Amino acid sequence: MTSRRSNSSRSAFGRACHARVALLGAAVFALGACAQPWEAFHAGEPESAVVARMGQPREVYELPDGSRRLMWPTQPMGEVTVAADIDPTGKVIRVRQVLQPNEFYRAEPDKWTKNDVLINFGRPEETTYFPVMKREVWSYRYLEDNVWYLLFNFYFDDTGVLRSTQKSPDPLHLQGGDNKPM
Repeated sequence: MTSRRSNSSRSAFGRACHARVALLGAAVFALGACAQPWEAFHAGEPESAVVARMGQPREVYELPDGSRRLMWPTQPMGEVTVAADIDPTGKVIRVRQVLQPNEFYRAEPDKWTKNDVLINFGRPEETTYFPVMKREVWSYRYLEDNVWYLLFNFYFDDTGVLRSTQKSPDPLHLQGGDNKPM
């Protein structure tokens, strides 16, 4: 009889553990499915709707086609810059987070200039000049694949033309030898 009680106790304990694991998994899944602020906007909405929800933009850029790009950066310490493209009539074209690989990889070395990088990503987290290389480097803090804290670096020559790009670990997050979110 003692063995039955311990078996039933173990099975009840096991069921409770499985239930907790299932609940934890459901909670993680639900949090992962939460919409990001930039995903709540739709093309055609008025600019005022974006500003009402996001606040006044910290950066505004005029684009060649007459549209404007409004930006809400979290630099220097954050890894997100939300950009809203607004058409000449004041309607939303799109809203997105621009500090991510698919956006960075649009940059074209030997074609883009400092102005192109500024308009697409906002002001950099840091600028550095390397005199031996004759390169100015603009760095943007970002989170790649929701796992790795990195800097995306743009290298400009002395005429302001983009010559190369590079990813590097973000020294701000190198505690304990890894570069993953805590």
